[in-house]
Amino acid sequence: MIVEIGHFALALALGVAVVQALVPLWGVSRQDTALASVGPAAAITCFLLVALSFAALVSAYVRSDFSVETVVANSHSTQPLIYKITSVWGNHEGSMLLWVLILTLFGALVALSRNSLPMRLRAGTLAAQGLVTVAFLAFVLLTSNPFARLDPAPADGQDLNPILQDLGLAIHPPLLYVGYVGFSITYAFAVAALIDGRIDAVWARAVRPWTLLAWVFLTLGIAMGSYWAYYELGWGGWWFWDPVENASLMPWLAGTALIHSTVVMEKRDALKVWTILLAILTFSLSLLGTFIVRSGVLTSVHSFASDPQRGLFILGILVFFVGGSLALFAWRAPLLRQGGLFAPVSRESALVVNNLFIATACATVFIGTLYPLVLEMITGDKISVGPPFFNATFVPVLVPLLLVLPLGQTLAWKRGDLLGAAQRVLAAFILAILVALALIAFSRGGPVLAPLGVGLGVFLVASALFDIGERVVGRASGVQAMFSRAIGLPRSAWGTAFAHAGVGLTVIGIAASAWSSEAIGVLKQGESLSSGRYTITLDSITPRTGPNFRADVARFKLAAGDRVLAPIEASKRVYTARAMPTTEAGIHTDGLSQAYVALGEAQADGGIAVRFYDKPLILLVWLGAVVMAFGGGLSLTDRRFRLAAPRRAQPRAAIVQPAE
Repeated sequence: MIVEIGHFALALALGVAVVQALVPLWGVSRQDTALASVGPAAAITCFLLVALSFAALVSAYVRSDFSVETVVANSHSTQPLIYKITSVWGNHEGSMLLWVLILTLFGALVALSRNSLPMRLRAGTLAAQGLVTVAFLAFVLLTSNPFARLDPAPADGQDLNPILQDLGLAIHPPLLYVGYVGFSITYAFAVAALIDGRIDAVWARAVRPWTLLAWVFLTLGIAMGSYWAYYELGWGGWWFWDPVENASLMPWLAGTALIHSTVVMEKRDALKVWTILLAILTFSLSLLGTFIVRSGVLTSVHSFASDPQRGLFILGILVFFVGGSLALFAWRAPLLRQGGLFAPVSRESALVVNNLFIATACATVFIGTLYPLVLEMITGDKISVGPPFFNATFVPVLVPLLLVLPLGQTLAWKRGDLLGAAQRVLAAFILAILVALALIAFSRGGPVLAPLGVGLGVFLVASALFDIGERVVGRASGVQAMFSRAIGLPRSAWGTAFAHAGVGLTVIGIAASAWSSEAIGVLKQGESLSSGRYTITLDSITPRTGPNFRADVARFKLAAGDRVLAPIEASKRVYTARAMPTTEAGIHTDGLSQAYVALGEAQADGGIAVRFYDKPLILLVWLGAVVMAFGGGLSLTDRRFRLAAPRRAQPRAAIVQPAE
């Protein structure tokens, strides 16, 4: 009965979403406030219905209801409770229902923000969001029904894919989906603004918090996915330029550009056309990522499904929303008034340069990801584009962006002083040079570019700290005065500093990976293997039984020179339901560095293959992402984002009417 209630609620939500998509627009066009006000009620109702449906699916997994097809395919009665719950989104059908749940949640949040949005903008945004909801609810109900029944029901399930039975998967997909789907709100705002013909600082102030919120969650989702792949897959790497990884990176890059572009639009009423286009493209790239994961057009360890029917349906959604919004943009954008002017040397110009570099970097990832697919469609040839391509194209674009980032942050709005800005970052630049030279001297004969990369990261961190320090210290005399200035700084200023410092920390972690070392060997009990600063000695191999798996656990003694560290355990598991092996890496954290052990195959002579890494400063890769997300979250708490942008006494029309 619970399953049928969930299915019915999902079908009812589709009807409500149709109302949400059509009635508010009709009300706006007829200047009917009552009809326009239907949008918020419909959005909230739609969310409650989808939440009920999702709760019914979770209940089916927790109760091990094997009359439901997805429960049979992705769960097992012996699974721990946490993995029964995460199994809900560890498959195509359940993950799409989670996708729709988050989509309707954002619509409900917009509906509840009554005081911060003009009525026409809110109505248009909810209508556009409702149309997206209609498309994905129809997709779930017609091609990916999570409540499909089996008769007769089997006695037990087939178990969740073993590599997904990890706590990281309890966190990674929801974070990632909030980021992906969050950009649907910025898309809906853009479509609503184009339809209404009003694009101004009010719009920029309204859309910026939603962009920041989606960006924060997408940042955390990508970082969590990277760390999960690092420790769960046993490869010892944190990024592989996998097509699905790229699919999450592209909207992140576009969203980063959008955040900076909305700042210019809010402050200077400029870059209107570009900002609207970025809002459309960011969500379009999120839809593209959904298509890549669900269609099977590209092979990836992350792919959920390869059903052509589903792929064609999502392709239709992609074409409709991307093509339709770009057509609307092409029609309305030429009629937009240009915003405020600014000098070539100004913070606005620096943010434009920032956007150009980020857009170029995103384009390189887009081409490298989709080129193999297009080539195969045209010629039938199959090629793979991997790290060599991306390292040769993406990194050279990113480096100059990071070099000019601190400089742009110190420039004034409208007209800046380039020499003065350079003087303000000079101390950070000198510190970075000194760090790079010290590393070159210390690692003589080592990686050539790594010290320069660390220096670049130090430059970013130091510039962010020095900028905040200059604002706090200023002309203040005494600790109390500095404390007062620190409290008085806008939270967005603190958030910007943390976000930029987080980028620097990640750059340091990436550059330091060049000093990682790897050793591969076959060890018997009592034998040792060294890599970099660490040595491991195989102490024992013992069997262990889990709730739904068997494991051989290898215990190693870890030492750094004469210093004995904590033991490391690594294991090979076999999950009984699927008879599928997995590798559980053993990791010891030593400050910001890690010693990493992964097991290979057991040998006939009693030994076991071992891969052992020394990874200096590796944690900075993910710590930097967390600091970035913290900075974005801190900016979200800025008081300005809780208030509507001030209106001009006599606002200009946003659309230039063509001459008679």
